[in-house]
Amino acid sequence: MRPNTTLEIDITTLVHGGRGLGRHEGKAVFVPLTLPGDRVRCRIVKAKSRYAEAELLEVLTPSTNRRQPPCPYFGLCGGCQWQHLAYEQQTGWKQRIFADLMTRGGITTEDRLLPIVASPDEWLYRNRVQFKCHLSDHGVVIGFYRTGSHQIVDVEHCRLVVPPIQRALTLLRDKLPTAPHPEAIHQLDVACGDDDKVRVVLHARPVAVAALRSWLRDLAREFSFDACLQTGNKESLEIVSGDGYLTVHVDSPQLELCYGPGGFAQVNSSQNRNLVSTMLERLNLQGHERALDLFCGMGNFSLPLARRAAQVVGVEDYAPAIADALGNAERNNLANLDFFAEDAAGAMARAEVSGFDLVVLDPPRTGNYSVAKELLDIGPNRILYVSCDPATLVRDLNPLVNNGYEVASAQTFDLFPQTWHIESMTLLLRS
Repeated sequence: MRPNTTLEIDITTLVHGGRGLGRHEGKAVFVPLTLPGDRVRCRIVKAKSRYAEAELLEVLTPSTNRRQPPCPYFGLCGGCQWQHLAYEQQTGWKQRIFADLMTRGGITTEDRLLPIVASPDEWLYRNRVQFKCHLSDHGVVIGFYRTGSHQIVDVEHCRLVVPPIQRALTLLRDKLPTAPHPEAIHQLDVACGDDDKVRVVLHARPVAVAALRSWLRDLAREFSFDACLQTGNKESLEIVSGDGYLTVHVDSPQLELCYGPGGFAQVNSSQNRNLVSTMLERLNLQGHERALDLFCGMGNFSLPLARRAAQVVGVEDYAPAIADALGNAERNNLANLDFFAEDAAGAMARAEVSGFDLVVLDPPRTGNYSVAKELLDIGPNRILYVSCDPATLVRDLNPLVNNGYEVASAQTFDLFPQTWHIESMTLLLRS
């Protein structure tokens, strides 16, 4: 089997990463945009000794579970991978893939895996998004990267984003050609708070900032959104209109959490509230506990924990997020929290970061193996790990389950409908 070979194969399963898997002469062949039950014609694009990767040329016989994707950009735009599956099929496969990774990886058994929490909204759920920009010979192109490339697919409407972001996209598509130096603009970050307030971060080359600043400020004031400029990493962020803050709501009674540009909030607000409420249910705090929240951000988990624990310590390496967390604690009249702006691994050597009953961690997609190993040194009775990648989760949990911890429960949450991405929450107990 060599590159450019054309094959006809039957797709038998879906795998982590969202692709369909079939076999040719015993070798695994991964084909995107397929699903079990499809018979397809595909072309090999990469051939290895044990597997091959292919591109879909034609669905010869469609699976009975295949549906017509409602988005005209599906298959070109790289944002979605599973619009051709009915939503109940998507959640079923996410549950199955997660279970396979967790059991084959030796992390836990099927009886500890709880049913997936489906998203209340299959569409119109994303509260933040990055639009790529490019000035072409035909005008300004705004959209998302084509699958596997840096070519931008021009997108007028995205079915995943909440209505305020769609309105902002429509406005920006109309106004961006009038900007000074539109060729210097390469990205637009558009986010929306739970109160529908919109924030736009315009990424541009430094040479154009002086000219863009007043144009963006005037546009933001005219159309009532907050606006920022960014020329490099997050330290280059400059607020040019409004205060730049967005608000999310969690817990009951409701907590109001604010975060600035460069900070993090989950993209699916309804599912974030489900994550918080499930965490509190799983932990069932009694009021005497001392809790450590690693990768705490602006306090999404820290503040609900602090309502029910004796003390909470939050750690986050992005200093502006720690400033936001402190402000959120004060705004919500919670005094039993301490926050430290430093790397999670380094923080565990501090005297203040010891003697915890439980640790909550929500690392980035890459996970954090070194932190997982260091948890063995402080030895909390309970560890609750929130993950957005089951592969890195399995890697990180291995040293824990092989050194005195066992999984009490693990549950998937679908924060990203129409994609293969899987969020999960795993509770470990020290045996």
